[in-house]
Amino acid sequence: MNRFSDRLFVFSYRVPLILIGLVLAILTACSPSGTHRGTGEYIDDTAVTARVRTALATDPQVKATEVQVETFRGTVQLSGFVDSAESAARAARLARETRGVKEVRNSMVVREARRP
Repeated sequence: MNRFSDRLFVFSYRVPLILIGLVLAILTACSPSGTHRGTGEYIDDTAVTARVRTALATDPQVKATEVQVETFRGTVQLSGFVDSAESAARAARLARETRGVKEVRNSMVVREARRP
């Protein structure tokens, strides 16, 4: 064989290996780990957060603008300030009843009544 055909053979042999390596690297980079969510988990968590916020916003007993909602792998974290312990418990119950919620962590703080 001549030099050109030898180089062509080596080149045609390496290209598929390089492409396979690139595909594996991309798939590995997008996979979830213990502290990072995959793309599907992120989308699911975003939908759960939206459903919990909607439930809180439509409830007359909870001031939804003062409650922050974050979701990580189905666990909902509620934080912020509320007027009463009943309001905090109601918000947690509404979150627990929302589709897709696996666990609720209630970190809301009851605000002391202001004195005139």
